[in-house]
Amino acid sequence: MPFFDLPLNELQSYKPERTEPADFDAFWAETLMEAREYPLDPRFERVDFGLGAVETYDVTFNGYGGQPIKGWLLLPKTRSGALPCVVEYIGYGGGRGFPVDWLVWSSAGFAHFVMDSRGQGSAWSRGDTPDADGSGPQYPGFMTRGILDPRTYYYRRMMTDAVRAIEAAQHAPGVDPQRIAVAGTSQGGGLTISAAGLSDVPKLVLPNVPFLCHYRRATQIQDKHPYQEISQYLLVQRDKVAQVFDTLAYFDGVNFAARAKAKALFSVGLMDEVCPPSTVYAAYNHYAGDKQVEVYEYNHHEGGGSFHTLKMIQFAREGFGL
Repeated sequence: MPFFDLPLNELQSYKPERTEPADFDAFWAETLMEAREYPLDPRFERVDFGLGAVETYDVTFNGYGGQPIKGWLLLPKTRSGALPCVVEYIGYGGGRGFPVDWLVWSSAGFAHFVMDSRGQGSAWSRGDTPDADGSGPQYPGFMTRGILDPRTYYYRRMMTDAVRAIEAAQHAPGVDPQRIAVAGTSQGGGLTISAAGLSDVPKLVLPNVPFLCHYRRATQIQDKHPYQEISQYLLVQRDKVAQVFDTLAYFDGVNFAARAKAKALFSVGLMDEVCPPSTVYAAYNHYAGDKQVEVYEYNHHEGGGSFHTLKMIQFAREGFGL
């Protein structure tokens, strides 16, 4: 797809008014307080996948509702002292797969905590965590699961899991609990922003072509999945438009970005038809902390690919003084 969104000079100043519920902070404080009533109970079981340079652990911790969430912890076998840890969230439809799928950060000398995505992991990478909750009609996918009420919406559970994953990583073997970063691509990038807005633990934030931002504009200027799931739902549920976007305001990366203080490295593809550039810039320009963005002019949702991976490693090494 050619350029379809605002030109770059307008994107750089694009800062739409935020639509934020009056009880946004109270909603999330209550949600996290309820989650913390259950023991975190992080478990790290050493497993052998034949990776000679990487130590691997099968992770389980309790997320939303005390429900068990799976993950991986990868550590370089050759290390000295506790390491900074990158907590990574996964793109839409994918699951934790196998440790062999996640070797970049440990190869670069970091601890790497990969959170499985509840209910996902059948589209492109297998997952091992069920979603114990769900309600009401939904268009196939996760974007409209429980969407008529913020208390039942799927991403309330997922975003709570993301915060609890940070807390679990602080208890992981070989991890320095004071040096935590959060990272992810697409859905993972959106979760990265929400986690940074809900937790003061992360010191670095790396949202790569982030999803889950500026929902209404996304549904109005493109017709690609996953945002298209919302459009399709509203095509049928014609009388629910206001109700749906009232719910989504509690989960919008633009509102989390305004609360995030850690140093951040964003990325955006100017031809990205999945997460349109203006939705990324809406979150970026509202981001409250020190920030920078890498722009990939002729790239789509792949963003910077390996070019950007190298930039993220450099950013994390500098940020943690390595």
